[in-house]
Amino acid sequence: MHQNQALPLHVAFGYSRLSPRRNKMAKIIAVANQKGGVGKTTTAINLAASLAAAEVPVLLVDCDPQANTTSGLGFARDPDRINTYHLLMELATAEQATQSTAVERLTVIPSHKNLIGANLELVPAERREFRLREALAPIRDNYRFVVLDCPPALDLLTLNALVAADSVLIPMQAEYFALEGISELLDTMERIRDNFNPQLEIEGVVLAMYDERTNLAQQVAAELRRFLGDKMMQTTIPRNVRLAEAPSHGKPALLYDVRSRGAESYIKLAKEIMEKAMSSQKSEASSLVTAVGQAAE
Repeated sequence: MHQNQALPLHVAFGYSRLSPRRNKMAKIIAVANQKGGVGKTTTAINLAASLAAAEVPVLLVDCDPQANTTSGLGFARDPDRINTYHLLMELATAEQATQSTAVERLTVIPSHKNLIGANLELVPAERREFRLREALAPIRDNYRFVVLDCPPALDLLTLNALVAADSVLIPMQAEYFALEGISELLDTMERIRDNFNPQLEIEGVVLAMYDERTNLAQQVAAELRRFLGDKMMQTTIPRNVRLAEAPSHGKPALLYDVRSRGAESYIKLAKEIMEKAMSSQKSEASSLVTAVGQAAE
């Protein structure tokens, strides 16, 4: 299934093209949740692919030593390939680490299991929390979005991702333990804002592996919406066989089966995030006009 077949879906969903950013760096979105098995990697791969299908350049960075994002895009495990470990240890540049993918306009910085060593090796390092941000800085202008797939832990790897990010997208399941996990992540984000990254914000919380047929899922979703308000994404990601099968074929869902409910849901999520980015862009422009007007008076 060729990626261009996904483009009509954007039109069908009312997609509006983002205006080009001038003198603006890419928006960096960390996909994070310290709880495992909530759909982080599935979300990172398919969100990045869906953004790229909207004809904007996207970089996907695998920050997880499990390297599932890397294999989910069809890359075999290769210890000799430059990966995120080399970036964090300042052994290679981000430009040297980027790899093209089967999705047009989507590039990836792969991971490898040796990345787990960075958690220990970075402990005595200077500016250890800023290694990823500084590594990505030279190439940010090349992209419209950068998506970071975080490991399921609040460790130095996740800390580097959150310090590098502009916002955090939190995938979670509709279960009663979910609120406990998200509270811990929100506390961590608050500490990061206080100490390292004052501009860090919540992109949104997205319900993944959602089964709307069950009363439990509906009740938890309603409770989460009351708790989180407009931070809950309107799009939900359903449990979907084709979505689960796609990584074993080394493809995002929109290449594996663009008409599956999973692929359609991630295209809707990409649209929602891009509309939010457009709204922010217009707000920034309006603020600039107001400031210029005030200065001229």
